[in-house]
Amino acid sequence: MSRRHPHGAGSGCLDPTVAVKSTFGAEFRRFSLERSKPGKFKEFYGLPQHVHKIPNVDILVSYADIHGDVLPINNDANYHKAVSAANPLFHIYKLIPFGHHLCCESQFHRLW
Repeated sequence: MSRRHPHGAGSGCLDPTVAVKSTFGAEFRRFSLERSKPGKFKEFYGLPQHVHKIPNVDILVSYADIHGDVLPINNDANYHKAVSAANPLFHIYKLIPFGHHLCCESQFHRLW
């Protein structure tokens, strides 16, 4: 069964809800955000910690922009840019515990 966008294909309208896919280690979690009211970065930062049940782990959060570049989410401005550019999915790449050394960018690969 295929899903149809409520406004019809090609209408240019974005869904008011943004689907978020979050990865921590081998664990995937999904949740959603309201595109028009995404809130602040500090509020958002707690969501991946909550859904992955890692409340006391500081994490680095990143996403892929429309060009496929992996960018950090660490303030309100780039958080809002990530949410507004999501179409239809906002994929949080592997959440890395803060302070861990990243050996290479290949750790951030597309999972869809």
